[in-house]
Amino acid sequence: MRNVFCQSLVAQAARPEFVFLTGDLGYKALEPLRDALGRRFINAGVAEQNMVTVAAGLAKAGLRPWAYSIAPFLYARPFEQIRNDVCLHNLPVVLVGNGGGYGYGVMGATHHALEDYGTLLALPHLHAYIPAFDGDVEAIVPKLFGATHPAYLRLGLSEEPKGLTLPAYAPWRKLLDGGGATLLAVGPLAGGILDSARSLEEGKRPNIWLVSELPLENLPEAFLDDVRASGHLLVIEEHVAQGGIGQIVARKLLELGQAPRRYETRSALGYVSGLYGSQKFHRQECGLDAAAVVRHLAGVA
Repeated sequence: MRNVFCQSLVAQAARPEFVFLTGDLGYKALEPLRDALGRRFINAGVAEQNMVTVAAGLAKAGLRPWAYSIAPFLYARPFEQIRNDVCLHNLPVVLVGNGGGYGYGVMGATHHALEDYGTLLALPHLHAYIPAFDGDVEAIVPKLFGATHPAYLRLGLSEEPKGLTLPAYAPWRKLLDGGGATLLAVGPLAGGILDSARSLEEGKRPNIWLVSELPLENLPEAFLDDVRASGHLLVIEEHVAQGGIGQIVARKLLELGQAPRRYETRSALGYVSGLYGSQKFHRQECGLDAAAVVRHLAGVA
């Protein structure tokens, strides 16, 4: 997604209020943006706390700053600055975290973002955007230039299935119709699950929904219809359970009196074996890989 992200920002470079800050990252990826912005492209160095505070100051002066780094360096290291300087003042700073979930693989826990949007959504005014496909990034970037609130954009690796036309970007989208369980996914892992689930027979094939913007104000009526019809909801996210979509949706369903007969979640479990590996390896350990999800759905009575 990072290349599409860069291209989408280059298309916005003529905006005089647009300023981009990077925490000394983006080599061999963000050079086109650097060239397009000139002095409005700022390498803040390995000083993320300062970078976020500078971004807050720029926003307070009427500019539109975007601050970029590897996800945990962006939300965990400068958390106090995000809370005090950005969110408490409701400033339109866009925080861009690259490598959501286990995206940085063998680099280990210091580079993994397993509690990012759950942590940040506890702060006032902040909204999170979690694209699943490259096209989502192209749609979200212009939208964020019009946002009046702090925002967190979580980038990953687009896993769009080949030969499948996806619905246009929306905060909620239905990706697949079926006669089985209702599945709600967050982020890029939806692509592999969608691709594999298409092979299931109609009675086992899930209704697959994708949510890309948080917090949740309401649950779409069409989604609720699917949950009522199937009686079974499976929520999948590459994020820890605490503060994740699974808990958020469960609360919404209980408030509406719409709890399904069967409610399941699959989330990031940390480091099951105590080993570090690729993103694929960690997903498999947590049961988040497409093969494990589809096997589970195929065996559901």
